[in-house]
Amino acid sequence: MTIVEKTTRAGRPRAIPDATPGLPPREQILLAAAELFVNQGFGSTSTRAIADAVGMRQASLYYHFAGKDDILAELLERSVRPSTDLAVRLLDQAGADPRACAAALYALAASDTALLSQAPHNIGSLYLIPEARDPRFDAFRAQRDELQQVYGRLGHRARALAPGSDDTPEPLLAALLMQTVEVVIPLRQAGMSSIEASDVARSALRLIGLNPTQVRAAAADAGLLT
Repeated sequence: MTIVEKTTRAGRPRAIPDATPGLPPREQILLAAAELFVNQGFGSTSTRAIADAVGMRQASLYYHFAGKDDILAELLERSVRPSTDLAVRLLDQAGADPRACAAALYALAASDTALLSQAPHNIGSLYLIPEARDPRFDAFRAQRDELQQVYGRLGHRARALAPGSDDTPEPLLAALLMQTVEVVIPLRQAGMSSIEASDVARSALRLIGLNPTQVRAAAADAGLLT
């Protein structure tokens, strides 16, 4: 699943031509809102501004979303849901086997990095805005918490491959692994446009104490996961 879907969906007619005619109206709204939320702030963006950016009347926007809170909620959930779904599946496949968990951790970190790297207008930067702490966004935070927990479980099990590695508590390890991947967000803010998912995934495995040979083996094993 991508954050902006190129599907077709009927919408209300417009008096103004589509700003991005290759996308259905709902996806155009999400794309325009992502840019405005990131560049001028969620609180400073009105539904009128979003509608204007898309090229539709404000009333037509409400055909697709009840308000800008709903738009933000969908953007946030789309930025994390695919990784959470993948994480749960990989954890189930890997079980307790350390080598399988190392491969799963590599695959998850690489996929999550790619998703954040490709997110329109770096919407991951909206994760920590004050408005995202509102109960209206509980579903997003629950998905992100679940993703972080899986990072911790995979990392904890995989580090059995590295005898003598530190005994960082699993919750802290989970946060460290998640932050290793989400460093993509400030890197994009700083202007780095090319971020290799494999580089970030290898960093995650080095964080848990795996040596270069083990990292290469995990990367190779990850390529065999379905």
